Amino acid sequence: MIKLPKGLQDIRAMTKAEMLELLLCEEYGYLPPAPRSVRYETVSRDDRFCAGKASLIRLRVTCETEQGSFSFPVAYTRPRKLPEPMPCFIHINFRDLVPDSYQPSEELVDGGVAVLSFCYKDVTSDDGDFGTGLAGVVYPDGRTEPTQCGKIGLWAWAAMRVMDIAQTMPELDPARICVAGHSRLGKTALLTGALDERFHCAFSNDSGCSGASLSRGKHEKAETIRTIYERFPYWFCENYAKYVDREDEAPFDQHMLLAANAPHKVYVASAEEDLWADPVNEYLSCVAASACFEAQGMTGFVHPDREPQVNDAFHEGNIGYHLRPGTHYFSRMDWQMYLKFLKI
Repeated sequence: MIKLPKGLQDIRAMTKAEMLELLLCEEYGYLPPAPRSVRYETVSRDDRFCAGKASLIRLRVTCETEQGSFSFPVAYTRPRKLPEPMPCFIHINFRDLVPDSYQPSEELVDGGVAVLSFCYKDVTSDDGDFGTGLAGVVYPDGRTEPTQCGKIGLWAWAAMRVMDIAQTMPELDPARICVAGHSRLGKTALLTGALDERFHCAFSNDSGCSGASLSRGKHEKAETIRTIYERFPYWFCENYAKYVDREDEAPFDQHMLLAANAPHKVYVASAEEDLWADPVNEYLSCVAASACFEAQGMTGFVHPDREPQVNDAFHEGNIGYHLRPGTHYFSRMDWQMYLKFLKI
């Protein structure tokens, strides 16, 4: 029988705005405002990609913000013979490679989807330097206030700018554009989806602590707020430090991040041996978030009354989940599950 951690908040009566206010003020920080304009240009094009089944188009996206201009590269993999408009993934990746070990391009093309991908470090560096890339534009003195966002918020901001350009591409179906990421970028995908209702689904792959996994009730091998904040404080706002070793006192938990993705879909993927990310607490977060979807008249998380087992896949509700064999990795099996959930 499933038991949620003691003291976990009941979110059925909470609004999305209330949950986001807590998450932004106390964990991720408030993002910069949307830019005044977003445009893109084609840098290169290869119509023979994947044996001619797809085009690989290199783009340059430019955002005009109040503080100045910022540009970053985006790779666009577009099936050539798919009926239009087609579904699309916005993939926040660790590298700019296409294909990549985390992005099996030919399989995704064969699966019937386009992909707009970018390397997170092309937005801003993954360290405490707030003078690089986008951070240097929106924080010109290289410093943040206690409630201003860290790097996760800036990567999410960039993903929303890719969504801006995706909405202008007539070959893409604006109602079937999803965001996906792995590990720290799975956290980013969940925040992106929570803040931007244009997405059809947010896919979180092994996002763990401060992502999909509940902070309360951690087992001894799982990452905690202390361990993540001591190593990566720059991912979050400064306020998050208040909850080191005080998870039970926090006025929020990660099921709110999943619930804030309503009214669109959200998906959590776990790996059996990825104990650091805590698959059980990722699953329990889905269970706890379900009440918010149900309160809005939607199907939430459809699951058996037990903890997850390897090779479980639950795809019937607006919250999807699977637990695959193996370790911390963004695998082909994960992508295949995502395609099944979308019924493509």
